[in-house]
Amino acid sequence: MKNILTALMLTTATFAAHSQEKTMPLYPKGVPNSKPTPATYKEVTNSTNWISKVSVPTITPYLPAAGTANGSAIIVFPGGGYVGLANAHEGMDIAKAFSNIGVTAFLVKYRLPSDSIMVDKTIGPLQDAQRAVQIVRQGAAKWNIDANRIGIIGFSAGGHLASTLGTHFEKAVIDNKEGTSLRPDFMMLIYPVITFGEKTHSGSKENLIGKNPSQELVDLYSNEKQVKPNTPPAFIIHAEDDTVVPIENAMMMYEALLANKVKTEMHFFQAGGHGFGMPNSTTKEKWFDWAQAWMEQNEWLKK
Repeated sequence: MKNILTALMLTTATFAAHSQEKTMPLYPKGVPNSKPTPATYKEVTNSTNWISKVSVPTITPYLPAAGTANGSAIIVFPGGGYVGLANAHEGMDIAKAFSNIGVTAFLVKYRLPSDSIMVDKTIGPLQDAQRAVQIVRQGAAKWNIDANRIGIIGFSAGGHLASTLGTHFEKAVIDNKEGTSLRPDFMMLIYPVITFGEKTHSGSKENLIGKNPSQELVDLYSNEKQVKPNTPPAFIIHAEDDTVVPIENAMMMYEALLANKVKTEMHFFQAGGHGFGMPNSTTKEKWFDWAQAWMEQNEWLKK
């Protein structure tokens, strides 16, 4: 009986730690830059919560438990090489972790670049990312969020999307008649794809800008080349033995941020490979603890 009660208490505590709100479409009045979705292009979510063929992008709020919210928000972009979304360990798990420390989290199911459903696939994911920032900032009062404390976090190709959002915010690729700021207030880049140059992840590059892109397009989405002094402060994580996305991606971004005097903190794991999500199984060290400390240092967790 005691064991049953303990289990029930733990389950109750888990549910009380955060509240997931109803998933909302990013574009209630129609998805921009879209073609009619072919009958063969159907969204699929497999047993591991890997999502592919997204044509209707959404955003899902994860609210902190009552009385624990600190006014900050974070928008989560899972990775997946711009061909799918690792929605469990780089999405839901991350959103729940942030809501558990008082940060209102928003998980984005963004469109994967595809000529089948998009007029211009190179801007599709960025449109969804900008729209997510727009929704959260415009709805800040509804969610009891400080509109000046809205951050983003992205993993792998989601890290490329996050770093694109953090360096391309001055040019809106969505309807923004109200002039809402699309600039994130901070960004977290976890084993991110940054460059589309020599050290890129070729799959992410090809999926977003094609097999034979112009040099201009390569440079545009090599985000280490797009950093400016007004780029948001950044927190970067990478593993030295990452054979999928070379560690030079993180290093190039860090050097660009440093050169532009943008506040940055970067940590390297000596091992862990790629795609580990929240826990790096090779070490007892937790990057989420470092991220939380960085947020506290910059007063983003202050009520």
